[in-house]
Amino acid sequence: MDKHLFSTKKQSSRLSKLMGALIIMAMISLLLPSASLGQAADTAKATLPIGTSQVTKQTYPKTVGYLSFIVPIVTVSNTTAYNFSHATGSIGFPVGINVLYSDRFGFSYEFTPTIKSAGGTSKMSNLLFDPGTMFRFDHGFTIITRLAFETSGRYGFTPVFNKVYARTKDVNYFIALSLPARFGNAANASVGLNVQFGFTFN
Repeated sequence: MDKHLFSTKKQSSRLSKLMGALIIMAMISLLLPSASLGQAADTAKATLPIGTSQVTKQTYPKTVGYLSFIVPIVTVSNTTAYNFSHATGSIGFPVGINVLYSDRFGFSYEFTPTIKSAGGTSKMSNLLFDPGTMFRFDHGFTIITRLAFETSGRYGFTPVFNKVYARTKDVNYFIALSLPARFGNAANASVGLNVQFGFTFN
């Protein structure tokens, strides 16, 4: 009994350290691109001839790929379950393609494999396909309405609130909050809260 309790505490400690490391990485990614963006903007202003416009017109349709990771925070069903509690945790790695048709509209195709850690081991536990329409606004803000189909047997929809917080020549960095609603597979309906960090290729 004591050995099992000690093992559970060690696993919980490892998961806490992993969560702390992820939060630190997220904070660094929030700070560094913004600093480099400011330097790039100043350099661009200094090298542009007087009277030259800084705005370049986009040509559509335009296709961009992206990479990211997503951390579920909480899931509410008949009970409330927090990620990284009870010596378990999961992280997803969304990858996808956005097809942009205008400054205001696009369509996103996304696949998310999820890795789950529990009982001292880890495995890929689920694959999610969640295509959706993109409604683009000023200042890098986008609302994405996704459908959701999981290999676990669950299905539903996911509204996503996405914000580009830094732009560079090669990539744009973004942060997103999502509210996944899931149904089916003989389980209670659920709704969750996730946070996602990533970048799109220009």
